[in-house]
Amino acid sequence: MELLAPAGNIEKLRYAFHYGADAAYIGLHGFSLRTRADNFSTSDAETLRAVKGNRRLYCALNIYFFDNDIGRLDAALDRVEPGVFDAFIVSDLGIVRLLQRRFPNTELHLSTQANCVNADAVRLYRDLGFHRVVPGRELSLAQIAAIRSAVPEVALEVFVHGAMCLAYSGRCFLSAWMAGRSGNRGDCAHSCRWAYRVGEDPSARPEVPPGALPPDAIHAVLEEAERPGEFYPIVEGEGFTEILSSRDLCMIDHLPALRDAGVDSLKIEGRMKSVYYTSVVTRAYRAALDSMAAVPDATVLPDSVRPFTDELQRVSHRDYTTGFYFGDGEIQKPAASGYRRDSLYLGSIGREISPGRFMLEVKNGFRRGEPVELLGPNRAAVVLTDYRLLDPSGNPVDRVIHHGEWQIEPGVPAQALDLLRRAL
Repeated sequence: MELLAPAGNIEKLRYAFHYGADAAYIGLHGFSLRTRADNFSTSDAETLRAVKGNRRLYCALNIYFFDNDIGRLDAALDRVEPGVFDAFIVSDLGIVRLLQRRFPNTELHLSTQANCVNADAVRLYRDLGFHRVVPGRELSLAQIAAIRSAVPEVALEVFVHGAMCLAYSGRCFLSAWMAGRSGNRGDCAHSCRWAYRVGEDPSARPEVPPGALPPDAIHAVLEEAERPGEFYPIVEGEGFTEILSSRDLCMIDHLPALRDAGVDSLKIEGRMKSVYYTSVVTRAYRAALDSMAAVPDATVLPDSVRPFTDELQRVSHRDYTTGFYFGDGEIQKPAASGYRRDSLYLGSIGREISPGRFMLEVKNGFRRGEPVELLGPNRAAVVLTDYRLLDPSGNPVDRVIHHGEWQIEPGVPAQALDLLRRAL
């Protein structure tokens, strides 16, 4: 299975490939569903080719287009060189003919935003020229396997890790209504992840078994307009509850099941996430896939990959879930808390300037002597106990900060794009 990683900009693209991605997806500025990511501009073609090498690169053009947007896209495509991208990820059929006319040899991939959830729809998209479909996230593994069996000539790509959305396949108007920022236009404010105060209605208090809730819990209810009389109990903490915040998807322990369902590509969400997130998550899934390739009939991941897969608990994330893949029981549970993390990304190793001495790209400042961990694409984290920090002239310093040029002698073998962090 292909491992497909997110790239919010060219720097993240470089790390995604370095940490094991077979392919990556990046947005064309102004035309993708992560408009606040840096994305790429039409002047970046040469750099993209160099970073990409022999890997695959997909361009996300997955907003919903108004008429004036299509004209802007047509003009922007004048500056997109043929062959830079292996596919365009599309949700709006209004741009299909334009892309086919301008880039007849580039694949079309259907975005999950198109809500494709049945085999007949997949056949229709196939007939329109789509090579791959990213089905709606509402499908179970059994439903995905049924589509694979019915339309085997169309590749299937599914999300395996990252943020989930409360709305149907991501089609949500909540952000536009509350914040004036449309998620369908690439500018979601993530209103569903805000904390809400829920009022109590004593006349509609739900029946709750004794001991089911903490003794100091505030009893509140939700009632959906089309289901009058059906009350959903809510337990508030400090007066607020994240009732709309879905859990994050994590399928790292179920990759054999995805393989058996006929999935072709495993997609990681997170173009807005950090270089650290992109690297650590991509590395974990790379290790898992490599272990499956070594033992093709294995149904569980071996212990040897745990130093990498366990790292998924150390990146910023909400409570994990398996989404809809094994039914909807897990997805119905909201996140019990906000984002959690136990590590701070400090920066990364740059080029080697002399044996054992490297340039240091600092994201968060730190002092000499702080416990620092170093991790790379093929090794678990190691604690640095005898490292030296230096200024641009090679003079020892006690502290490095985000701005400026710095050097490091890590005291252990290292290479460019290795990551540095410390525990929180």
